[in-house]
Amino acid sequence: MEFNIKDKNLSKEGHKRIEWAESKMPVLQLIRERFKREKPLKGIRIGCCLHVTTETANLIKTLKAGGAEVYLTASNPLSTQDDVASALVDLGIGVFAIKGESRKEYYSNMMQVLKYKPEIIIDDGADLISTVHKKKLKGILGATEETTTGVIRLKQMAKDRVLLFPVIAVNDSFTKHLFDNRYGTGQSTIDGILRATNILISGCNFVVAGYGWCGRGLAMRAKGCGANVIVTEVDPIKALEARMDGYQVMTMLEAAKIGDVFITVTGDINVIRKEHILSMKDGAIIGNSGHFDVEIDKNGLKAVTKRRRLIRNFCEEYTLKNGKRIYLLAEGRLVNLSAAEGHPAMVMDMSFANQALAVEYLLKNPQLKKEVYALPIELDQKIARLKLKSMGIRIDRLTPQQRQYLASWEMGT
Repeated sequence: MEFNIKDKNLSKEGHKRIEWAESKMPVLQLIRERFKREKPLKGIRIGCCLHVTTETANLIKTLKAGGAEVYLTASNPLSTQDDVASALVDLGIGVFAIKGESRKEYYSNMMQVLKYKPEIIIDDGADLISTVHKKKLKGILGATEETTTGVIRLKQMAKDRVLLFPVIAVNDSFTKHLFDNRYGTGQSTIDGILRATNILISGCNFVVAGYGWCGRGLAMRAKGCGANVIVTEVDPIKALEARMDGYQVMTMLEAAKIGDVFITVTGDINVIRKEHILSMKDGAIIGNSGHFDVEIDKNGLKAVTKRRRLIRNFCEEYTLKNGKRIYLLAEGRLVNLSAAEGHPAMVMDMSFANQALAVEYLLKNPQLKKEVYALPIELDQKIARLKLKSMGIRIDRLTPQQRQYLASWEMGT
């Protein structure tokens, strides 16, 4: 078995951390037990492009338990946990990922996974799926996609009629984006900021760029830490929602003049630009929790900089030509996965349950067209019920009379 990791001797620590995450992922454990019995993925080669974390390791173990041959590469150059990569190699998984790898190494590792001719792709950001299309590789039965950013790219590919196989948009499952994006991103982004800076969030002007599910979660958590939260948006409905939720709403140029911390979660390019950076206060901190490192115009930042230095791990000081100092976190990459450990296992339990069931769904439905699909709502609800059960929570069920009422149109007041 081939692999490309930092150090195979890190596996002992990796195994312990994977075990800890597993104890917080009861839904995925139940799916794994069924997969062990039924082997629904027997003989299938799966190529994964995911953040190499303890939670991902438990998804990989579940796929392997189902009979799959699994290969893994990182979906971000800074998000790999090297001890986890080592532990997975220990378990017989071909892993090609090293924390801090260069862009060239990132794509080289991706090609290593594709060398094994996977039949199913599990992606996070659609980089692996895009590479398959650029290389015009054959034999792919279908794919799953984890992120908002990736789903946007894939839906455009389907619209342009260039998508070569069906894709399950795992991100569109309610038990993924309502929880992972909101509660996971909210908490883990704050965690990443604190590890990189050790600042006091309480009392600061905290600017959240984008009010999708990730932005909602981040704004909520920042407010909970005592910050004065400011939201910037381009969508008038989301901007109105942010205001009704109690946050200040303004343009990025207005926010730039008063903000202390700026975090982008939009999925779009150049949200913080040179003109914004020049308007910021001395000591402003900028970071990103969107999937790609394109939301902050790093070239624009460099163009107005006279000196830069790494002042803390994952915190780089840029001294501008006007004398102000701006601090960029994690090179503009996902601060929650680069400077911290990503989402807690308890929320990734649902996201990766969706991934495992999505792979099984693809194999059971070979008639799917070359389009982007959501998982059936029945599977979404099944995951939610399993999660509630693991938390010791019981909920009511509709009575026959209530079902009849909801299904009829004759009954009124």
